[in-house]
Amino acid sequence: MATYAIGDLQGCFEPLQRLLRTFDFDAARDRLWFVGDLVNRGPDSLAVLRFVRDLGDRAVVTLGNHDLHLLVAAEGFARLHKGDTLDAILAAPDRDELLAWLRTRPLMHVEGDHAMVHAGLLPSWTIAHAMELASEAQAMLAGSGYRSFFEHMYGNQPDRWDDTLAGWDRLRVVINAFTRMRICSPDGTMEFRHKGELADIPAGFLPWFDVPDRRSRTHTVVFGHWSAVGYRAGNGYLALDSGCLWGRELTAVRLEDRSVFQVPCRAGED
Repeated sequence: MATYAIGDLQGCFEPLQRLLRTFDFDAARDRLWFVGDLVNRGPDSLAVLRFVRDLGDRAVVTLGNHDLHLLVAAEGFARLHKGDTLDAILAAPDRDELLAWLRTRPLMHVEGDHAMVHAGLLPSWTIAHAMELASEAQAMLAGSGYRSFFEHMYGNQPDRWDDTLAGWDRLRVVINAFTRMRICSPDGTMEFRHKGELADIPAGFLPWFDVPDRRSRTHTVVFGHWSAVGYRAGNGYLALDSGCLWGRELTAVRLEDRSVFQVPCRAGED
């Protein structure tokens, strides 16, 4: 049995199928970890969602910002953006089942010495603390009050963690760290505008994974979300968003031995 962690798909179904063939994926034997952003902007989000859902317990998915955007838009709390490719899901006969399945995916998964999230972890969070916070937000997403959560989820403030935070502010910081963060200051203040290269990060900020004394270094954190960084294996992290959507590659890493598998992609095509 092997476990393969796979970068952001964003509706790129055909590259996923080619990638699985490169390592002879066997659904009876192997497991797949998906770092989130299964859907949106690529050409076949519906096929991706159905395929991953149908893998059952052979697939582990952490929610990404595009996955949450689909859920919030489906409930009427956000409009679709130019470039979104979510209409097929919203019009599908199995829409409700797919959205209910997606809404109950975790924000964080920990197994052995690996932890998976979509975007990042704040530097003050240990793995245990992060899992506790993820569970708080997951309970809201999966529970009967999820519509109220969606109504209050978006916003950039507060922009840093404080143990005294409560209510929607507390949950918003958790969601933003897990699904939106790329950079932060050494004290954990998040900045959400920067999406570019490492060399262009604003003064006073660092990639969250390079903050000195980051408390989650006890595990290898597997994440995606930052396509400009691409595939990158560093001290205590694996970055897996290698920009398939933008015509670069789709990447998988076999966690047992860190073997890397990649297939080329074409921008805007499947």
